[in-house]
Amino acid sequence: MRNPLAMVAAASLLGTVALTGCAKASHDGASAGGGPTRITMWTHSAGNPGELAVYKKIIDDFNGSQDKYEVVQQNFPQGSYNDAVTAAAAARKLPCLLDMDGPIMPNWAWAGYLQPLGLPSSLTDSLLPTTVGTYQGKVYSAGYWDAALSIFARKSVLEKNGIRIPTVDRPWTRAEFDAAVGRLKDSGYRTPLDLGAADKGEWWSYAYAPMLQSAGGDELDRSTMKSARGALNGPEAVDFFTWFQQAFKKGWANSDGPVGNQNFIDDKVALSYTGVWNAKDALEKVGSDLLILPPVDFGKGPKIGGGSWQWGISAGCGKAQSEGARAYLEFSFQDKYLTDFADSQVVIPATASATAASKYFGANGELRQFAVLSQKFALARPATPGYPVVSSSFEKAAKDIMNGADVKSALDAAVQAVDSDIKSNNGYGTGN
Repeated sequence: MRNPLAMVAAASLLGTVALTGCAKASHDGASAGGGPTRITMWTHSAGNPGELAVYKKIIDDFNGSQDKYEVVQQNFPQGSYNDAVTAAAAARKLPCLLDMDGPIMPNWAWAGYLQPLGLPSSLTDSLLPTTVGTYQGKVYSAGYWDAALSIFARKSVLEKNGIRIPTVDRPWTRAEFDAAVGRLKDSGYRTPLDLGAADKGEWWSYAYAPMLQSAGGDELDRSTMKSARGALNGPEAVDFFTWFQQAFKKGWANSDGPVGNQNFIDDKVALSYTGVWNAKDALEKVGSDLLILPPVDFGKGPKIGGGSWQWGISAGCGKAQSEGARAYLEFSFQDKYLTDFADSQVVIPATASATAASKYFGANGELRQFAVLSQKFALARPATPGYPVVSSSFEKAAKDIMNGADVKSALDAAVQAVDSDIKSNNGYGTGN
């Protein structure tokens, strides 16, 4: 499975995608022959045959179950998808159904792209909290699955070096983690820890902001959503990012190397901070020696990122089409489809019953630990329209710190960028 957080721009495709997609999207509505109302659906899943196969099954089943609506799917490359949506929104040619990366939803809702989802609360209440997108008290999006992070290790390596194997109920403390990594470096690993720092984009916020939250800081003051001051540059944040910088200075982790899990597979690193999308390959290569460990407790309890791709209904979708879009979405959240997504894409199902039926994440599944980690430790990113700036500012500060910048100065600069964006947009409705 590809990394669900990869959002690399594909500018060369944008013009074609936006123009052809918008033209087709404008055809939503009753068919010329008085047949079913046509509902266009956009996904970011082009190039992912496993995911597309599940969508095809759902659409075929829904279209075959009734004759009032016809859902028609169009697929976009993930890298150009957000830009295509923005262009279509400007031209008022969005489709009725569209998927979105969870943390982007508040920006799209604020910009007027989306309408409240309107699904029964009995359905949305049954989903993992991180798969439901809420903004200003209203549900705008919901997803079939989530991803989760873990630390991969080899049981034999930890036992050989006398390192305690952490559990969900008793994870490593920061002091234990430091001692373990130091011992592994002394044992012969040139860089014992892969933090995934060669990755870019949304990975940085998804991966490292939970560590910051575990230490007592955050990307934004979530009580008001008005400022990053004190959360991103307070004492807890400075302390955490000092640790983060030292991890690279001490040679515990590298800032380069292959993106993914190959260094762990090749036993070049002993510990790999990575996601469920790399778990199947690790299982195949490492076998029963693989450990899927909980995140480190940096002082305020373990945390991992949550919130992946979700579905919404565009604001410009007509009344009849909106009713059809809701009917389709309610139909699509059947457990059998959620389990199909989980087992074809190696992602965590959004409901407990679909999880129980999964070959990977059920009670006896080899990746069950990821479902447990998601349920216990996952946190959504800040639900603010300013999140794109929050994320990019966080990434810049963290990378600068990794490369040796003064910690407090880098964090202060990030706070300034975030707060300036909030102010220039009149507080995004928070009363600033």
